[in-house]
Amino acid sequence: MEIIKTLHLFEPLEQRLIELLKSLEPADWSKPTVAKLWTVKDVAAHLLDTSVRTIAIAQKYTGDKPDEINSYQDLVHYLNRLNADWVKAMKRMSPVTLIEFLQLTQKQMFDYYHSLNLYETALFPVAWAGENESKNWFHIAREYTERWHHQQQIRDAVKQDGIMSREFFLPMIETLLRALPYTYRNTSVPDGTSVQVTVTGTNGGVWAIESTLGKWLLTSPKEINATSLQFDADTAWKLFTKALTENQITERVKIAGNRDLGTPLLKMIAVMG
Repeated sequence: MEIIKTLHLFEPLEQRLIELLKSLEPADWSKPTVAKLWTVKDVAAHLLDTSVRTIAIAQKYTGDKPDEINSYQDLVHYLNRLNADWVKAMKRMSPVTLIEFLQLTQKQMFDYYHSLNLYETALFPVAWAGENESKNWFHIAREYTERWHHQQQIRDAVKQDGIMSREFFLPMIETLLRALPYTYRNTSVPDGTSVQVTVTGTNGGVWAIESTLGKWLLTSPKEINATSLQFDADTAWKLFTKALTENQITERVKIAGNRDLGTPLLKMIAVMG
C-alpha cells in the first residue's frame, strides 16, 4: 500500500489555525459547530488536548492507566470521556491563553512526528481502518486528518475558508478513504465487483475498491463498476467525520448502479466513534 505523505503539512496547517483563531471576534468563540455539543472554543481546546497528549507520549509519560478495554467500543467510551473531561476543564481558560498554549505546544508536536520512522510499527493502530497494527506513516496521516477536520469544523462555524485547497484536503480525504475495505468487510459479492467513489471539484479525486478472493481491496478506478457514488468535498469530510448522516445527504449524493451496494460507504466513519 502506497504511503500518504502528510508530515510536511502539519506546520502550514497549524499556522493557518493560529491565524484563524487570532482573527475571531469574541462572539465567534461560542458559536456552535458540526461537532454536535462543542462550540468553536471547545474544538480549539480539543486540538490543544491532542497536542498535549502527543507531547506526553514523546516524553514517555502515559498518565493514569485507562479503564479495562476489551473492545473497540470500550476504547471509544474511554476516549470520549477523556475528551469531555478536558473540554470541561478548558471552559475556564480564555481564548487568548488557549491560542498561546496552542502555539507553545506546536513545535514539540512537530518534532515528535518527525522523529518517527515512517515504516516502523506505530504505538496506536488506525482502528477505524480495521488495523490491529499500523505503520507510523498511517498513524501520522490519521493525526493529520484529526487536525484538519477539527480546524475545518471551526472554519465551517465562522464561515472562513482556508484549508479546502487540494494541497490540504486531498491527503486528508485519501487517508479517510483507507477505511473503505474495512467498511465493506461484511458485504459479500462475487469476485471482481467494484465500488467507486468520486469526490468532485479540483480538490477531489476518484477511488475504488474491488472484491478479490472474498476480500475487499483498494484498486485503481475502473470504467465499469457495480456501484458508483459521487459527491462534493464538503459532503465528503462531513459524512466521514460524523458531521452528517446518511439521511441528511440524500440530495447531495449521486449513485449509479446497485444502490444497496453504496449503503456501507454512506455509513462509513473514519474517526474514533
